[in-house]
Amino acid sequence: MSRFGDLLGGKTPAPAPAAPAQPTPVASPSEPVEAIAPEPTQEVFESDVSIDEMSKNELEEYGRTIGIELDRRHSRRKLIKELKEHLTNS
Repeated sequence: MSRFGDLLGGKTPAPAPAAPAQPTPVASPSEPVEAIAPEPTQEVFESDVSIDEMSKNELEEYGRTIGIELDRRHSRRKLIKELKEHLTNS
């Protein structure tokens, strides 16, 4: 009988034998490894941000940074309008 028929008939297939674990070889580095320093983060100022060039995702992320939650289901124009109104009222 096929494997599908065995499954329907309630027979459980024998488990496949597990492969023996092989130790992984550890190579010693020939040269010392240097630590990589994280890149410094840049501060974003409101004057550096061009809201008109942002995508809907970027508008939503930027809105969260200034304290407003935007709904991406709205059009991009409406999101920009809401952001500009929030910035002028702040």
